[in-house]
Amino acid sequence: MKEKKKNLLRDEIRHIDITKIDPIGIIDSMRDMSFSSRDTARATDILQMMICDKECTNWLTLAGSSSAGGCMQVYTDMVRFNMIDCIVSTGASIIDMDFFEALGFKHYKGTPFIDDGMLRSMYIDRIYDTYIDEEELQFCDASIKKIADKLEPRPYSSREFLWETGKWLTENAVKKNSLLQTCYQYKVPVFVPAFSDCSAGFGLVMHQLERIKAGKPYVTIDSVADFRELTQIKIKAKTSGLFMVGGGVPKNFAQDTVVCAECQGIDVPMHQYAIQITVADVRDGACSSSTLKEASSWGKVSTVHEQMVYAEATTVVPLIASYAYHKGDWKNRKRYSWAGLFEK
Repeated sequence: MKEKKKNLLRDEIRHIDITKIDPIGIIDSMRDMSFSSRDTARATDILQMMICDKECTNWLTLAGSSSAGGCMQVYTDMVRFNMIDCIVSTGASIIDMDFFEALGFKHYKGTPFIDDGMLRSMYIDRIYDTYIDEEELQFCDASIKKIADKLEPRPYSSREFLWETGKWLTENAVKKNSLLQTCYQYKVPVFVPAFSDCSAGFGLVMHQLERIKAGKPYVTIDSVADFRELTQIKIKAKTSGLFMVGGGVPKNFAQDTVVCAECQGIDVPMHQYAIQITVADVRDGACSSSTLKEASSWGKVSTVHEQMVYAEATTVVPLIASYAYHKGDWKNRKRYSWAGLFEK
C-alpha cells in the first residue's frame, strides 16, 4: 500500500514562472481575434490600466484551485512585482495550497479517472486531476494550531491571523517566498472571509477544544472585522481595481466594500476597473451572484473598464500576468503596503 501511494504521489505539479515566458506577441495578436481570445487581450489591457493608474489600489481575489493547479507562483510574483496591493481569498488557496507548500509539501499530477474509494484508503485527496497527501494536510492543520496556541487569546480578523502566519513562515518555512510570506514581506494584507472553511478551521477547532478542556480562553476569528478592515482600505484608497480569479465569497466580499462604505455615510467610487476569469454560467443567477455589468446595478463596479473572461483560470492567468511583468510598468508603481494601515 505504501509503495502504491508513493507511486501515485510521484509527479509534482510545477508552478509556472511568468518571468521565463514572454506572451506579448500572443496577447497582441489575440487583440485582433474574436471570442475568448479578444476577451483575454482586453482583460490584459485593463490590468495594464490598473498598474499604470498611479492612484489605483489593485485587489486580487482568489477562488477555486488554480493555486494547486500551477498558478501559485503567478500570484506570488504579482505581489513581488508590485501589481497587487491586497488579496481576498478562499481559505483553501491560502492555507491548503500556499501555506501547505510553504511547509515543504507538494501537489501531484493525478487523474479524475480513478477509484476514489481506493484513494481514500491511502489517504490521498483529489482535486480533479491533482492529488494531495491527506497526512500532510493534517500536519498543515496542526501547524495552524501551533500558531494559534502562541497568540494572545482574543478575536482576530483573518488578516491579523494571516499576518502572524506570514511572520511565522519567515522563521519556519521549508519552501521560502510563499505567497503568505511574500505578502508579509511587502505588507500586503490577505483576507479570508470564510476562514474556517479550510485546514485553518480544523487547526483552530483543535486549538479551541484543547483550551476549553483546560478552562482557558482561546483565539477566535472575527469575520465582521474582516469586512470593516477591507472597507477601510477601500475608503482610504478611493480608486481601486479588481483582478478576480473565480468568484465565490472573495468576489462578493471585495465588491461589497463600496456598499459597506455607503452604509457608513461615506461616498466612495465604485471599483473603477474589474476583471473576472470564470467558467460559471449566469442564466440561473449564478456566477457568484452576478456578471460585472450586473454588479454595476448594485453600485459595486463601474462598467467603463470591465471584462468577463469565460475561461479556466490556469489557461489565461499566466498569459495575462506574464504580459504585465514583461511590459514592466509595475516598476514605476508606488508600493502601497496597506497592512501598515492596521499597525498600532
